Amino acid sequence: MAEAPKNTAYSRKPWLKLYAASVPATVDPPFWDGLSLFRAALSAAPDAPAILYFDAVISYRELEILSDALAAALIEHGFGAGDRLALYLQNMPAFHIATLAAWKARGIVTTINPMNRRRELELIFADSEPQALICIDQLYDEVIAKLPAEIRRPSTIIKVAPRDFQKRNDPRIFGSIPEIAPRDDGPEDMIALCQALRGRKPEFEAKPGRDDIAFLVYTSGTTGVPKAAINTHGNVAFNGQSIQRQYSLAQGDPIFALAPLFHITGIVANILLPWALAGPVIMTYRFEPGIVLDGLAEHRPAWMVAAITAFIALMNNKHCESERFASLKVIVSGGAPIPPSVVDEFEQKTGHRINNGYGLTETSAGVISGPHGRTAPVDPASGALSIGTPVFNVDAWIADENGHPVPQGETGEIVVVGPSVSPGYWRKPAETAASMRPDGFRTGDVGFMDGDGWFYLVDRKKDMIIASGFKVWPREVEDVVYAHPAVREVAVIGVPDAYRGETVKAFVSLKTGASATVQELIDWCHPRMATYKRPHAIEIVEDLPKTVTGKILRRMLKH
Repeated sequence: MAEAPKNTAYSRKPWLKLYAASVPATVDPPFWDGLSLFRAALSAAPDAPAILYFDAVISYRELEILSDALAAALIEHGFGAGDRLALYLQNMPAFHIATLAAWKARGIVTTINPMNRRRELELIFADSEPQALICIDQLYDEVIAKLPAEIRRPSTIIKVAPRDFQKRNDPRIFGSIPEIAPRDDGPEDMIALCQALRGRKPEFEAKPGRDDIAFLVYTSGTTGVPKAAINTHGNVAFNGQSIQRQYSLAQGDPIFALAPLFHITGIVANILLPWALAGPVIMTYRFEPGIVLDGLAEHRPAWMVAAITAFIALMNNKHCESERFASLKVIVSGGAPIPPSVVDEFEQKTGHRINNGYGLTETSAGVISGPHGRTAPVDPASGALSIGTPVFNVDAWIADENGHPVPQGETGEIVVVGPSVSPGYWRKPAETAASMRPDGFRTGDVGFMDGDGWFYLVDRKKDMIIASGFKVWPREVEDVVYAHPAVREVAVIGVPDAYRGETVKAFVSLKTGASATVQELIDWCHPRMATYKRPHAIEIVEDLPKTVTGKILRRMLKH
């Protein structure tokens, strides 16, 4: 494995002295694939709760039975080794059941943001070519069923309702009603499939290897065309177990699923980590501050992670009380810059200081995080809160434009190596070669390391916007706005937002003789892209700043 350049401040790893005495510099986890991690939890605590979802409690034994049945159903529908199962779901039990089923059928899970609509699905379907899709019934009716015939769709489509797997001892789940025949005239019903094939197992025992693909998780390229990071079983299993060790979590500790499961952080923190603990994950379908606060009081979780916007919403809710957070050992935030003032205010209201972290889809979530028990410093020059130190088994350093390490304290591109780093992008060799180099993954983010080994994120090398923890590429938004008949030119930038961290703003010039209002342009964007990508502000201008060659200068719009 590659490591930090020798004889540099980074190879000396000054951050190791910040680790707690109980945290080693390196670890060798017992499991290197997600299925073995689950099976170990099943063996250790078969009747312990694996999922807490409103009134439902699904044990590890029941999760095994349900995922066996779904795997058998997928195989009967022609799903085979290496096939992709797309999940178009919120935080619900179906996500865990389907993930295990895909792996038991020797397949790969492709995650889809449930906010995505036709244009985004068309691109993802064309790229990943999923053989099967499991989606929320409402999304099937509103999106999938309305896709034009020319858009390739998965051959097997299975629907699931938000309230499925929600009621305690629901007879439709636990098999006390007559078998329901699967449909052959349209989308299947997930509970019906699981019930009809209850007790069935695949005829083979899947044994994923460390380098086998577990997930394809989509991020965006600079052109706005989505690309999928390959997250192997070794990548995600290592990170799930490393979180347990880093924060000294105990067996059986409950995890609260704030981060969405379609996102790499949600996958690792809310699927792999609970299995590493043989403990329950608490899910609430989607983020609603009041429901989350009630869930914290009822289920007493030990750990949770989310974008900073979620914690801002929680602490500003009228029901926010420190007692609701009393059981938590650690709260972690990543995915967007965290203002130090927010961390201070959150601590005042809840008694907990948010632990900062840094990671990407390509690193299978966190690779740099505040050491447990340490308070992250603030850089006096920039006012930036440190993103932490490399976690064990991870090396990180700062490189110049030529890939050479820069001196300690100087800014450059953050480079990372470690067992959680993706081997590449799905079917994109050029992009893989540009980022996943032999000496380390080029993150595209600019930062520096201080003398104690704390890392800081200073700026983004590219034009990416992070709104509420989600990545937005300006070009993708521009393509949608450009399609409006009155638009001549458009440039999109990120602007500071007290709640979202950043929000999307578009500058638009109109064609001669054409007219359009700001509201009309906002309405144009509304059905054409996910909510977090839509411009929250649009400014109509006479002309946009350009270079002498005619290239629009986005950076001039930020002043």
